[in-house]
Amino acid sequence: MEKRSVYATRHEDSRGRYFPEAPSATRTPFQRDRDRIIHSTAFRRLKQKTQVFVAHEGDHFRTRLTHSLEVAQIARSIARTLGLDEDLAEALALAHDMGHPPFGHAGEDQLDACMAEYEGFDHNAQTLRIVTKLEVRYPNFEGLNLTWELLEGLVKHNGPMVTQDAPLESLPAAFRDYANFMDLEPHQFAGPEAQVAALSDDIAYNNHDIDDGIAAGLFTIDDLMDLPIVGDEFRAVRLEYPHLSHRMVSYEAVRRLIGLWVNDLTAETGRRAKLYAPQSAAEVRAMDVPLVAFSEELESRQRALRAFLYERMYKHYTVNRMRSKAKRMLAELFEIFLTEPDTLPSPWRQDASQASEPRRARIVCDYIAGMTDSYAIEEHRRLFHPDVLR
Repeated sequence: MEKRSVYATRHEDSRGRYFPEAPSATRTPFQRDRDRIIHSTAFRRLKQKTQVFVAHEGDHFRTRLTHSLEVAQIARSIARTLGLDEDLAEALALAHDMGHPPFGHAGEDQLDACMAEYEGFDHNAQTLRIVTKLEVRYPNFEGLNLTWELLEGLVKHNGPMVTQDAPLESLPAAFRDYANFMDLEPHQFAGPEAQVAALSDDIAYNNHDIDDGIAAGLFTIDDLMDLPIVGDEFRAVRLEYPHLSHRMVSYEAVRRLIGLWVNDLTAETGRRAKLYAPQSAAEVRAMDVPLVAFSEELESRQRALRAFLYERMYKHYTVNRMRSKAKRMLAELFEIFLTEPDTLPSPWRQDASQASEPRRARIVCDYIAGMTDSYAIEEHRRLFHPDVLR
């Protein structure tokens, strides 16, 4: 058994669940959280939700589900190295994208625009809404009844939420509507495992988007050669294995890059742990800076990679075309469901038909946000193509 760090979150000291439950005879509270996330409907739907490419564009590109699994693997490895609770880090990584609508950030932008008059849409806030309300699987409560530590980590994985510059009133509605939101201490950082999960997300999408971008033909290995760190690793693989195919060069270089990012993060976090010497997870939350971080050197160098991916991948014209189609589809779905709630399926129809307009808009938003890419496309066909009867 790996040695546990003094600042790790201790499952024995968990603040528990909102609805009290008898402990499991075979699992820790955080293992139980992880299992509830994996068995949830919202988690299964991630298999056909866009990461960058829409699900039907190719079977080998990453989806929200495969991305979440990769983030969980990285988070678990880092947590083990740092002596943190691996199960909590894994559970947070698996759940972090559950609130994403279909079509990735294009879908989120469009839903936020549709909801502009009804307090907007935010995928992180939607994740909280899913795990505390929308995912109904248990007879005694709505949501998954996850532990305080899991909810706190989901809400604050990007840092403190309530600050002098960002008062509570400025937060998305789903955060403010959660009755116990202030109990999650939104003015502090998240615990160490949540910080690990957040940066594991960065490691995964930075490096795996390189792989997917090459596979999709949006850029080539030669295009990467001038990028700090990235170009060095690709060049090293080519020199060591001159006869490898382009795909194998990409696989090996990305594997090495992930290791480089992980090693930098664990080294920098270890340095900060010695410098700030937190003696508990509570002290990690109360710090003025995050405990888990990349070094300043790596942070500065990876900005060039992010800028490259933004221009050459996320803003590529083929990606833009699908983004444009996706936005139109979601805008049209939202409009028809809001103005004609009798077109919604049960039980959404009953709830929307009896609701005020703001409440009906949120119901419609919840319905659309839960869709997979393929379901949204088919639902649009059913409603707007006269040759499709049902």
